[in-house]
Amino acid sequence: MFEVFMIVTVFLFGAVVGSFLNVVIYRIPKDESIVFPSSHCQSCNTPLKWYHNIPIFSWLALRGKCAFCGEPISVQYPVIELLSGLVAVVLYLKLGLVWHMPFVFASFIALLALSMIDFKYYAVPDAVNFFALIAAFVQPKFYDAIIDAGMAALGLFLLGLGTSYLAKKEAMGSADVIVAGTMAALLGFPLFFVALFLSAILALIPSIMAKDTMVPFVPFLALATFITYLFDTQALALLERVLHG
Repeated sequence: MFEVFMIVTVFLFGAVVGSFLNVVIYRIPKDESIVFPSSHCQSCNTPLKWYHNIPIFSWLALRGKCAFCGEPISVQYPVIELLSGLVAVVLYLKLGLVWHMPFVFASFIALLALSMIDFKYYAVPDAVNFFALIAAFVQPKFYDAIIDAGMAALGLFLLGLGTSYLAKKEAMGSADVIVAGTMAALLGFPLFFVALFLSAILALIPSIMAKDTMVPFVPFLALATFITYLFDTQALALLERVLHG
């Protein structure tokens, strides 16, 4: 019974964070404050009541429409709240009630925000990117996380520099380097390389289908990092089998 109570509590906490994450996703790319003004309808600008901001439930109760003007409310809002709640629950089941679990959650939630912003705007805001990196540092292996992040970021930076020189154009942005640092801080080595390989596989089909259209890569890096983090033991065992038979 206690475990069920904890799972529900953790989910609700994650969903509430997801509600704030929607504000970040909407306002940060527009260079707007995430604090002021208070939540309002994007169509009629009417300030929302507190009961209009209950994660998931409010959107369902309002049938996806503004309570004042009746304009549709994007399904992104309940989806992000649901995903945030599920991420919190999965991490709780993975780690338990350890002191650094909220920081791991914060890092992955920031990666979720980066993924959504990259999908919508083909941009990766530095503020959210650095937040994900700093949150990833707060863990028992603090110094190892910093060293791993530095090595991964430097390696990717040098790779991008060399590729850009050969291709005569920029091949990798600074945002990707920071994301690589976050991945390494969360995963360490060699799991960082597993996540990079997995992200390439995940991005393969969308890249082929997109043809000449840009494909944001951060969402695939984030998803691969999350999967590798959850199945770290299995990933290491598989890697050991591949390398040593």
